Amino acid sequence: MLSDIEIAQQATMKRITPLAAERLGISEEHLEPYGHYKAKVSLDYLESLGDRPDGKLILVSAISPTPAGEGKTTTTVGLGDALNQIGKKTLICLREPSLGPVFGVKGGAAGGGHAQVVPMEDINLHFTGDFNAIQLANNLLAALLDNHIHHGNELQIDVRRITWKRVLDMNDRALRDIVVSLGGTANGFPREDGFDIVVASEVMAIFCLARSLPDLKERLGNIVVAYTRDQRPVRARDLDAHGAMTVLLKDALKPNLVQTLENNPAFIHGGPFANIAHGCNSVIATRSALKLADYVVTEAGFGADLGAEKFVDIKCRKSGLRPSACVIVATVRALKYHGGVDLKGLNTENLEALERGLANLERHVNNVRNHYGLPCVVSVNHFTHDTPAEHDLLKRRIEALGVPVVTARHWAEGGKGAEAVARAVVQVAESQAPKVKFVYEDSAPLWEKVEAVAKKIYGAADISADAKVRAQIQRLQDDGYGSYPVCIAKTQYSFSTDAAARGAPSGHTINIREVRLAAGAEFIVFVCGDVMTMPGLPKVPSATKIDLTPEGRVVGLF
Repeated sequence: MLSDIEIAQQATMKRITPLAAERLGISEEHLEPYGHYKAKVSLDYLESLGDRPDGKLILVSAISPTPAGEGKTTTTVGLGDALNQIGKKTLICLREPSLGPVFGVKGGAAGGGHAQVVPMEDINLHFTGDFNAIQLANNLLAALLDNHIHHGNELQIDVRRITWKRVLDMNDRALRDIVVSLGGTANGFPREDGFDIVVASEVMAIFCLARSLPDLKERLGNIVVAYTRDQRPVRARDLDAHGAMTVLLKDALKPNLVQTLENNPAFIHGGPFANIAHGCNSVIATRSALKLADYVVTEAGFGADLGAEKFVDIKCRKSGLRPSACVIVATVRALKYHGGVDLKGLNTENLEALERGLANLERHVNNVRNHYGLPCVVSVNHFTHDTPAEHDLLKRRIEALGVPVVTARHWAEGGKGAEAVARAVVQVAESQAPKVKFVYEDSAPLWEKVEAVAKKIYGAADISADAKVRAQIQRLQDDGYGSYPVCIAKTQYSFSTDAAARGAPSGHTINIREVRLAAGAEFIVFVCGDVMTMPGLPKVPSATKIDLTPEGRVVGLF
């Protein structure tokens, strides 16, 4: 059996310039090619599409992820290919992979099997340099902040109240908590500091929520980096940093155009994690795609309790986007894992475990339909060791809720294997009017917003925080940030903050460990449980398997 990278390397790609003209009507003058098979699309051209009607937006989400795998990105790609096969002009919108998980636990994040975006190696490794630009813009602000303090501190910044961190697009636990400016007075004032991963940064969030270059610059200027001794916020614009940051990001803000294995167009742009950030590709890419296609298939990270909730409560709220339907991805294997089976036992039929694990899928379906207001389809990725009895049980349980369930084989068969999913999605999207709802109102206090997500979406009984964190929340409320949406950072593996709590745990308490203001992105991050904004590498990182052959071929990216 061929690996993902071997399948991708055997693909016959079309040059991106004629592909863009043929499939999307974008002429060469509006493209900035990065080699033969990837290009950036001009922002001026995309802004000129404003009068065109929007296509239908399909959101792909999933059950709570497991080590058994679910295949959400693979489904997004396969569904896009299938919709094109049945005659629906479709464009895919995905996030860019972070080097952290590529070298850490995933090894690649461009789909899988015969449902991939290509050139796979480029997409997974540096791509067009967007993440590097975000990293540089973030760290320029950090450097300007420390430089201002070193040269007299005219703004009277309290060095104990600096909130801005440097970032790196790599999992590196040693950088979570550090001390900077050692070595004498020439190097500044020593203080405790730390790094986050690029995809958890506010600059990444701003990048993905900005509608234009002027909006990007305005948001960057609003970033709060520190406080004075009398508790006044110090913003990036106070340091005159936002202009140079915008310059570093001006090219990155243009969406990246690539293709699937079946030569269908795809935008891949931006990439915040959904467990510690808002988990969606850029607003610019999504809004532009809706002007260029009849259907746009996009994904939100991790399960529907994280990515899909933030897609609706943050991205849709801020951008005006409204999905026509949602696809929830599941596998029999993953549901048996949620039912208590260990990894070694997943290839054996176990209806009792599947019955227990289905509670996870059922809660996600309930959240999508009743709390987000979206009609949905359940797409079940087929694995070789699945049995007919297991698929029958899954189908009976979910169809009893009034939701279509379709088995998909796009990993093995490409778009042809997802045609049934595509037809079910079209039927739902064109026959059921979505009534998009937010989990909380803008006017609700911040505490009540977190409480609403915890109780309605996670099945929690309560939320908690120590006195210091409660005081921070109240301060943010009093300072006028109470109308902002909340971005909850927690483990992706469970509805609770305990990664080992499988299925659909209820009655737990969500503890808020830390609160961070993202004034430029216009949301508040609530860090819950033991989730880290700078992940670490596993015992055996994927990087140890990635290599270059003597012929110059990349291997090991799955």
